[in-house]
Amino acid sequence: MITAVIVEDETKSREVLETLVKTNCPDVQVAGTADSVASGVELIRKINPKLVFLDIEMADGSGFDLLEQLPQAGFEIIFTTASDQHALRAIKYSAIDYLLKPIDGDELKAAVDKIVKKQSGNDNLENLKFLLQNFRMPSEQYTKITLPTGNAYEIVNVKDIIRCEADGSYTSFFLENKKKLLVSASLKHYEDLLPENDFIRVHHHHLININHVVRYLKTDGGYAVMTDGSQIEISRRKKEAFLQRLNKI
Repeated sequence: MITAVIVEDETKSREVLETLVKTNCPDVQVAGTADSVASGVELIRKINPKLVFLDIEMADGSGFDLLEQLPQAGFEIIFTTASDQHALRAIKYSAIDYLLKPIDGDELKAAVDKIVKKQSGNDNLENLKFLLQNFRMPSEQYTKITLPTGNAYEIVNVKDIIRCEADGSYTSFFLENKKKLLVSASLKHYEDLLPENDFIRVHHHHLININHVVRYLKTDGGYAVMTDGSQIEISRRKKEAFLQRLNKI
């Protein structure tokens, strides 16, 4: 059984979430709720939960303010939010789960199931530190991204990503030094997340870092030759946009 707490400043939202957890998540026991950053810190220190449902914006501060007061936090987090786009981008770059309000029961269950199956490790602390660093800077200055691989987090430099390839509902990342990571998220997710000035979708299965293109081959419709030696097919539909981007380098 996973012990959880809810930190949410809106009474109705707090009550609805607690009911949804009880209905959809039999492995989770809500041991307490709090309605502010201050009371949330106090509750977490008292209960020492495995999981915290954490609102982003509260009357006395943000969920990030709460985390900064708990630097050695050993719990998992599922953020809850209405619309804060900058915060969501920081959360996505850190590969931490979030739920958009109004919260859907199936989405809640899916997020909790990931945590139930996950084996905790010290990498969770490093990932939270990385999240807080990202939140305090403009999103266009993000230089690193967290990639969830099985039960681990890999924090990599964005500039070291050569290309990404769709693998069903997963994505294979090909990095410098011939490193390959299989990540549990779709290629579309990373197409939306990675900086559009550097990454371009050139095929249904391929997203490439334009800075790692070393050659363009015109044979058989066109291929981008990457710094790792791979040749990536350029689809006819994507060819014009790719060549325009290539000419801007």
